[in-house]
Amino acid sequence: MYTSFFGLIEKPFAITPDPRYLYLSERHAEALAHLLYGINEAGGFIQLTGEVGTGKTTIVRTLLSRVPQHADVAVILNPRVTATEFLLTICEELGLGLDEADRTSAKEMVDALNRRLLAAHAEGRRVIIIVDEAQNLSTEVLEQVRLLTNLETATQKLLQIILIGQPELRELLDRSELRQLAQRITGRYHLNPLFKAETQEYVGHRLRVAGAAGEIFTPAALREVYRLSSGIPRVINVCCDRALLGAYTLETRKVTPALVRRAAGEVYGRRFVPLWLGWVAAAIVIAGVAITVYAGIAVWRNSPPGLRSATNTPVLAPAGAALAQPSAPPAGAAAAAAAPAPAPAEKPVPLQTLLEANAADTSDAGAFRRLLSLWGTAMADDRDPCGQAQKAGLACLEQRGSWAQVRALNRPAILTLNDDRGRRYRVVLSALDDSFATLDLGERNVRVPIDELSRDWFGDFTVVWKPKTPRARQLSLGMRGEEVRWLRRSLNALRGAASDPESDDVYDEELAIAVQNFQREHRLNVDGIAGLQTQVVLDTALAEPGSPLLMQVAPRS
Repeated sequence: MYTSFFGLIEKPFAITPDPRYLYLSERHAEALAHLLYGINEAGGFIQLTGEVGTGKTTIVRTLLSRVPQHADVAVILNPRVTATEFLLTICEELGLGLDEADRTSAKEMVDALNRRLLAAHAEGRRVIIIVDEAQNLSTEVLEQVRLLTNLETATQKLLQIILIGQPELRELLDRSELRQLAQRITGRYHLNPLFKAETQEYVGHRLRVAGAAGEIFTPAALREVYRLSSGIPRVINVCCDRALLGAYTLETRKVTPALVRRAAGEVYGRRFVPLWLGWVAAAIVIAGVAITVYAGIAVWRNSPPGLRSATNTPVLAPAGAALAQPSAPPAGAAAAAAAPAPAPAEKPVPLQTLLEANAADTSDAGAFRRLLSLWGTAMADDRDPCGQAQKAGLACLEQRGSWAQVRALNRPAILTLNDDRGRRYRVVLSALDDSFATLDLGERNVRVPIDELSRDWFGDFTVVWKPKTPRARQLSLGMRGEEVRWLRRSLNALRGAASDPESDDVYDEELAIAVQNFQREHRLNVDGIAGLQTQVVLDTALAEPGSPLLMQVAPRS
């Protein structure tokens, strides 16, 4: 309904777990890494817990989109079943053909599953079972789950089980009758809600994925979203969706705190007031107490002396004690008082003011000229910057992503910024740390807080890199040639391994697994395909001395 009004291509705050909208906060990234570790390491259990609505199911969906090709996954979404039904669901998920008579026999199903696991092990494949909402598993089913991990060879477990659930899952596994299962859990992770800054980034991320070209929520509205949602992604989605609908009905293109409070009221079924009203109420109470105390003191001072003495306990001063006199100011105090006050610290210049002041230097040509100069290359004219870069042995990579992707590539980049008036700026990002970004604006370099920069940056950026082969292209299973040879030798160089001269130009299954491991380590899309993004990250990991980097890394041993 409101998508076209705000220039969106789809609803950004649907509560369905769409992996495209996954916002990898630090905790979400760690949770996903735990699950990926569980898929690639043999045996035992992996446990992921989190409050309702914190994004567990979305992480599972993302995990399924990144499952390695050598893994087979069975997903159980409805754990309220008997032990026999649980086994039957696993067999059906793995495509095991069972006779009708065997579908009610736990022994026959376990035997069939064991044969399937042994065959997969012989083929070098992994079998993983993911159980969502695992806090609903009965004790009987959990015991059957434990018994499944006894399916093993002489050297390793044949089955990996991942349990996803609410915090009650931890309490369930703490029971004494389930201690044998709890001892087999090799990895535990609890997913917490988002922080305030992450909530603001989360809202902006989903809007950008949905095609937003500018900020729709005001900064005050985003703070209200965090206050009313407590950083729980599902609640954020529902509140923001209702707030956008409210803004649409009022025909306003900015979501305000009042609209967020109204939306939260519809979600929670009660009325919310601004935070400042609470402060005012507290101030009134404090003022009332102060007035009451002051009035009491005034009444006491104006009461008759006899009444005051009856309610006042005298305190005797020591003999010979003199009345306290104000002491003289210390030496130099008068001079210090007469000295002029220090000048206030210079206030940082707002980003939009900097952009407006350097508008002439933020064109495409100006930004490419400065970016190529970092690589020691000069542009002959303003036409076709990427074509000129290619002649100098460089290549351009256009991307749309997040700060995590910019950090992963770790190369200077051109960011596309859009201010509140819709004006477009192209600036060179020349350095980056945890909190600040350094922008090259031609005449000078300026450090800008990442939070402030994120308000005008919607994910579009361009990096330049130096391919080590004449042609830069996507590489995948079955290909061969000089590019594949570079890929294999580069990955081996990172691991300190030697290449096989007879097979180093063939993209085989071994190389695909090595690519997946590299992608997983650098939080890239784990698909075993060496696209240009993977190649840039790999080239950066083996950066030549003197080549420009956003963040300096420790030299490899």
